[in-house]
Amino acid sequence: MKRKIFEFIKQETILIVACVLAVISMFFVTPGKEYLEYIDFRTLGILFSLMALMAGFQNLGIFEEISRKLLNKVQNIRQLVVTLTLLCFFFSMIITNDVALITFVPFTFVLFDMLGQPEEKKWLIPVVILQTIAANLGSMLTPIGNPQNLYLYGKSGMAFEKFILLMLPYTVLSLAMLLVSSFAIGSFGNKKITVSLATNNKEKNTCKVMMYVVLFCICILAVLRVLSVSIAFAVTLCAIVIFDRKVLKKVDYSLLFTCVGFFIFIGNMGRLPMFSSLLQKYISGNEVITVVLASQIVSNVPAALLLSNFTDNLPALIVGTNIGGLGTLIASMASLISYKFIAQKKNVSKGKYLLFFTIANIIFLAALMLMYVIIK
Repeated sequence: MKRKIFEFIKQETILIVACVLAVISMFFVTPGKEYLEYIDFRTLGILFSLMALMAGFQNLGIFEEISRKLLNKVQNIRQLVVTLTLLCFFFSMIITNDVALITFVPFTFVLFDMLGQPEEKKWLIPVVILQTIAANLGSMLTPIGNPQNLYLYGKSGMAFEKFILLMLPYTVLSLAMLLVSSFAIGSFGNKKITVSLATNNKEKNTCKVMMYVVLFCICILAVLRVLSVSIAFAVTLCAIVIFDRKVLKKVDYSLLFTCVGFFIFIGNMGRLPMFSSLLQKYISGNEVITVVLASQIVSNVPAALLLSNFTDNLPALIVGTNIGGLGTLIASMASLISYKFIAQKKNVSKGKYLLFFTIANIIFLAALMLMYVIIK
């Protein structure tokens, strides 16, 4: 029992912190009907719907099938490294950084197992690090790429094209750096290889595929404010409950409850004049550096939730939370997904992974911060 509690605390630290902060704040602000006004049901509804849809696509093996077709064409290590990195970069824009890593990092393990232990020992760590950085940076281009973008996009009322233009320079620089890094790493392994991945044995259900495509389009319309979020949520939930209810077990409910906890804490703190004015004074004009530093400690999603109520410069928070996903292992919770896969792998040094992960992240973070200073 104690072991299960310890494992839960270890895995859901951010959720527990959010709940504790929410409970503590209740001693300063008496609970009432105003609490419901704190919660951004729009963000929660879209986030739940997208997570459920991505789980449905995963169950159908859609992403795996696409990656199989691409990877079966690679002829050397360089092409393999570039392909694995770009899969995470571009797919994260649509399926989120978390889902991209959950989908493609296991594929990386399978591929290097096929190539043999010498190749695995040499390439696995740098490739997984590049994939993790790629997923975190590719996801910053779109409002649906990660949870903090979805929340800040909705809160800001920003037009879709304005959001894309805001993050485009950082995305282009990220892509250029990832390509250079991939080619540089891959150039040390230019020998010919043959990758032959078997066809996915999962049942092909065309009707379900079409259902999820339609539901995804409905959710995108809700994100773009063309359709009501309540309608998109209701349609998505009803369709999944009726036709594929097992998908509901794969939704990350801890993320949803983490958001609720922080919403309550932020709402209560905002009603305390001394705390609110002090934080607003400190953050004003320093949004990017503040949220980048905060992300290193609590990760970028909670940092976005915590600081968004104390500044009107939400575009700066959008830039800062996305850049802030680089740095420490917990700066982006998606990075922990890759680390968990690495930690479960035998004959792979976790210390070596953390060292190179941190160095690579600092380099990318410094480059993107320099770009922000240049174009702000």
